[in-house]
This record gives sequence, structure tokens and C-alpha cells, in this order.
Amino acid sequence: MSEIIKPYDPVKNNKKEQIKIMFNNIAKNYDLLNLILSLGIDNYWRIKTIKSLNNNPKNLLDIATGTSDLAITAAKYTKAKITAIDISQEMLKIGEKKIKNKKLDHRIDLILADCENLPFSNENFDAVSVGFGVRNFENIQKGLKEIHRVLRNKGMVTILEPSKPIISPLTILHKLYLKYFLPFMGKLIAKDIEAYTYLTNSIEAFPSRDKFCNELRKAGFKNSRHISLTLGVATLYTAIK
Repeated sequence: MSEIIKPYDPVKNNKKEQIKIMFNNIAKNYDLLNLILSLGIDNYWRIKTIKSLNNNPKNLLDIATGTSDLAITAAKYTKAKITAIDISQEMLKIGEKKIKNKKLDHRIDLILADCENLPFSNENFDAVSVGFGVRNFENIQKGLKEIHRVLRNKGMVTILEPSKPIISPLTILHKLYLKYFLPFMGKLIAKDIEAYTYLTNSIEAFPSRDKFCNELRKAGFKNSRHISLTLGVATLYTAIK
């Protein structure tokens, strides 16, 4: 399994607590930075992620929802009742405002919860989505097994993660972007260079596409596959229970 990367202190505190602190710190500027750093392409990625759920889910769990963008996308492209969780209270506060503004209160419920200890019964959801969240799990296998547990038989999971490009010339530009531009913008806008240095390091440390599909199989999933988006800058993973 991949090295455990922490945002602030590699020795003190567990990763989960540091992730919670990090997202509480950057919540106010998170959406703006996402827009700038992805050049707006992240919206396309979210649509692809939700449209990959071809089992017509009636209820969906969105894990590591952050400010709720993927949950809101799910409300637009599915008829599901959506439960969205995150460990950052500040991120959820912003998500709650967005949901109310879009009049989606009746479709989306936000819950402060830990993805590795989900407060739901077995076989409770038809589908689970995770957008840019698995690399923040303290224990990836534990988190994937929890997803497997709460999914109904033949339920689907769809996971979106940033990744390394699949075309060699782009790889060099991508490394420069991650090493210099991303931390610079994090310091400039969010005033937290460590958070965006962590993002760079967590992308580098995340398992390769094939290895992550194997992690899904180890957690009990079938038919795990990966789809590269935007020349591999992001990767979409899907699997079935």
C-alpha cells in the first residue's frame, strides 16, 4: 500500500486529524482554488463521475463531499436521494449554503462523519461516490471495505482522483505544475502552503491505476476498472459489489 502522507507534521497526530484541520483551514477558499487549479475542468470530471453510475440508484452516499459539489452534481444527473458526509465541519457549512441556494435541501442530507467508520447499516445504499477523497483516507483498505459494507448487492462505487498524465511530454509539465504552481497558489489564496504541498505529495504517493483497481478487488469489489480523463490528469474508477 502507498506511503502515508500527512499535511502538516509527519510525526505528530494521526493523518485523519491533520486532514480535518487542513480542510477546516482552507474551506473558505477551497472552491475558488479548485476552479483556478483545474481551469474549470473539474466540473466536467464530476459529471463523468456521476454519469458512470449506470444502475439508476435510488439512494446514494457521497463520501468526502467537501463543499458538496459532487453531491449537487448527483442531484442534477440522478433521481437519487443523496446522503453526503465529510469530517470537516467548515467545508460542510459552505456545502449547506450551496444546497439551500439551489433548493436541494429535500434531496441532499449533509452529515459530519468519518469515511472509515460510516454511521450506516449494512447494505444501505445503491451507489457510493467519492470525489478527490480516497487519497485523504488514513487507511485506504479500511475505507474501501466500509464502502463495500454499506453498499447493497450489485451496488456501484465511482471514485474520482487526480493522477499522473499518461502522455510522457505532459508528465514533465504536470510535475512542474504540482511542484511549483499548485503550492504557490495555495499560499497566495488559501494562506496555507502546506495544504497544497500535501496535495502534490498525496498525488505522487497514490497507487497507480492498476494497483488501485487491485485495492478495490481486495476490498471485495468486482469488475474494477479505470478510465483516464483529460489525458490522465484525473482518473475515474468504478466497481461493483
